[in-house]
Amino acid sequence: GDYELLEEIARGGMGVVYKGRQIKLNRLVAVKMILAGEFASKEFVRRFRAEAEAAASLQHPNIVAIHEVGEHEGQHYFSMDYVEGKNLAELLRAGPLPARRAATYLKIIAEGIHYAHQSGILHRDLKPSNILIDQFDQPHITDFGLAKRFSSASDLGPANSSLTMTGQVLGSPNYMPPEQAEGKHRETTVASDVYSLGAILYHLL
Repeated sequence: GDYELLEEIARGGMGVVYKGRQIKLNRLVAVKMILAGEFASKEFVRRFRAEAEAAASLQHPNIVAIHEVGEHEGQHYFSMDYVEGKNLAELLRAGPLPARRAATYLKIIAEGIHYAHQSGILHRDLKPSNILIDQFDQPHITDFGLAKRFSSASDLGPANSSLTMTGQVLGSPNYMPPEQAEGKHRETTVASDVYSLGAILYHLL
């Protein structure tokens, strides 16, 4: 379509992310596509589009912004900000971070997640590899692939989602709260994301 794919920059269980150039606007973007392409199941497509819609509804300087959601020749995709730099997991390969730097990162990440919660969205997959650090040393939250909407933005209790069946274990075990690890997704609340933030801080230190 309107995107020239330059190189693969990330790959997960459901999608692949490319660094790309949006031709009409001549700007660098990140383009995420479903790995299965035109052979993706309806469930995969629904989950993929739910991720894009959840992230697109959030406008915050420390949450990666979505530009466009579309389909080209059966291939579902969405484009978003391209963040130049490393993710936290890559930074941590050199060892733990100084306490003040770790706390500064977490404060900013927590403010972004608080904004998402106020907007009625749980992230549910917070981990170092989903936090991008830009050239100005600012963190940006990405990958809302397991995001879940509250029944209302003011509801801080459990949320319902037709995309998640009770008993499914979704997320990354090292950062996952007990209720999520047990597949009790109806019991996940804002506290579940806070647990993951604590696990990230522990890892950073």
